[in-house]
Amino acid sequence: MVTLSGDVLRRYPRVSRYNSPYPAHDAGCAVDLYPEQNRATSPVAGEVTETRTVRCPEKPYAADHDHLIVVDIGDYLARMLHVDPAVEPGDRLAVGDDLGQMVRSGFFAPWVDNHVHLGFRTRDQNPVRASGSLPLDLGLPVEPVAWDGGATVLDVGETWALLDAPAHPAPGEAFAGLASDDGGVVDGGLPHYEQGYADGDAATVSLLGSVVGDRTGDRTVAWRDVTPTANGAPIRGLSLWLGLDRLGAKLVCPGHDLSAGDDVTVGIRDA
Repeated sequence: MVTLSGDVLRRYPRVSRYNSPYPAHDAGCAVDLYPEQNRATSPVAGEVTETRTVRCPEKPYAADHDHLIVVDIGDYLARMLHVDPAVEPGDRLAVGDDLGQMVRSGFFAPWVDNHVHLGFRTRDQNPVRASGSLPLDLGLPVEPVAWDGGATVLDVGETWALLDAPAHPAPGEAFAGLASDDGGVVDGGLPHYEQGYADGDAATVSLLGSVVGDRTGDRTVAWRDVTPTANGAPIRGLSLWLGLDRLGAKLVCPGHDLSAGDDVTVGIRDA
């Protein structure tokens, strides 16, 4: 298992290992890093060995291409996606160096913010293939934050609404994440992506009083067929992450009629 340094993670206000439908995230073998700006900085140090541009699904809100940057960091190969590279093979990188402009990839769902996807391979693995990344651990503690489902809408888009809760208990001091009913940190897209993350060893995971998933590994949870609600109306899902400066949650709710300033009560019911 590869451990990503806490010092590196603190350069990004928001991170998630499981909030994605793609295979590497199903088992926590990649992390999405969300910078404060649209210019990406490198989370790794080493030599750039390859850059590649690939086609991706055509979406009206996104580019029809994406990019891969591979960096030899010594023990492993690091692979990063969703950045138009301002680097080329042979360049040496330090942590924090400029990588390039992030791209809004056609691999993104419309509610997904721009981010840097990071995964690691052994030196004898193919770094270009989509599958094969190594399990990834985050080298810092994460504070679980209880939530009763009450919140105020901060911002909205066509397919999403950003909430001000759960509130971060100590902004800037440590990472925090939404707590399950048992007090473990939860991460992922519930239930619009098939799997997510939850601390603990209980066979099932509950949130807001409902059983939402079944543990399939030491940290991976298969979401059940549940329906999140906002003020009693069904929505597609809850987008969850680990936050350093703030926490909150994002409602995935195409076609919603919410506005900034609205009060919302989030619940979960069986489908």
